[in-house]
Amino acid sequence: MSPDAAWRLFIAAIYAGATAVAVWSYHAVPDRLMLLANRFREGRLDSPLFAGTVDSVESGGRFYLAVGPLQPLPYLPFTALPALQPVAGYVVGTTLGVLAAWLCLPLMRAYGARESARGLATFAALGTLLFYVSVFGDLYYLAHVEAFLALTVLLIEWAGRRRPLVLGLLLGVAFLARAPTVMAAIPLGMALMWRRPDWFRRGAAFATPLVGALAVYGAYNLARFGSPTEAGYGLSLLTDPALEVRRAQGVFAVAHVGENLRLALLAVPRFIPRLPFFEADLYGQSLLLVSPALVLAARAGFRSPRVRVLWAAAAAIAAPILLYYGGGFVQYGFRYSLDLTPFLLALVALGVRGRLGPMDRALIALSIASVTYGVMWHVRGGPG
Repeated sequence: MSPDAAWRLFIAAIYAGATAVAVWSYHAVPDRLMLLANRFREGRLDSPLFAGTVDSVESGGRFYLAVGPLQPLPYLPFTALPALQPVAGYVVGTTLGVLAAWLCLPLMRAYGARESARGLATFAALGTLLFYVSVFGDLYYLAHVEAFLALTVLLIEWAGRRRPLVLGLLLGVAFLARAPTVMAAIPLGMALMWRRPDWFRRGAAFATPLVGALAVYGAYNLARFGSPTEAGYGLSLLTDPALEVRRAQGVFAVAHVGENLRLALLAVPRFIPRLPFFEADLYGQSLLLVSPALVLAARAGFRSPRVRVLWAAAAAIAAPILLYYGGGFVQYGFRYSLDLTPFLLALVALGVRGRLGPMDRALIALSIASVTYGVMWHVRGGPG
């Protein structure tokens, strides 16, 4: 068995083992995405069973979920397999998560990390929130896994053939899972067309699938809420008073930036008077504590045009996330950061390139230990 094959088997075993523990720890029942997929099969987008649940929206006397159009689609095969529906979320999340984790190895190599590729890919697979969101069969977490997978493939394409149509299609898929990712279209599109004699053709090829994805999302919203621009997030039922207060200031508002920056960069675990004497905050905590090896992206610098495009894409995606009223709830770490993490991982690869040094290994080990703790915390009922 080749070293790469052994690495892939190791990653798959870790994900499968963590998922098995999660299934064993929680009562597996068909979740709301499974219910929605069954309604899809009947030609419906609503269900009376959504009434009174978090992020449900009443429209015209019917009840819908404020979720994107891509989240229920991987559940559709399970509509014909009733016996497997209780574990559908776990199977879907873990399968897509493993695929995304595996692709981190070619991603690292595509951005110049040859000697350190497996070490950095191990960090990406086990030391980022990709691992955490992949193994719990959670309908909110699934959107991040879907977007991460699409963006990882996009970045591999960007480092290689850079075909505008393919890039637009992959970014469109990411958008249908996690809407903020579409903001990467601005720097990527500009880089594709910059000083190119065929700029119009390239721009049109890149934009066409994105316009198609926008049309799909718009039609999905129109069928649910009567407007192509209403995704339901400003109307959905909330059960957390703190989030209700924040949303009252606006779904997107400058007033939310400070709190989101605190959660993403400064928030620390809360103290508890028993072992292990600290516990993660349900609203998230600093990425510097969750995945400290992401700081290696700073080594990539800012001088290279290739590097500047990646930083610009990450910043463009971060903008709507920081303006949004909620940074996620019931989570280990600021999981919305996953929307830009693939770009940061590409920068990590560009920054490290050669062999991993002692500090690199220490940061990777700390990241893996932190995210592993997060998984264990969740399994033993941390969010409860």
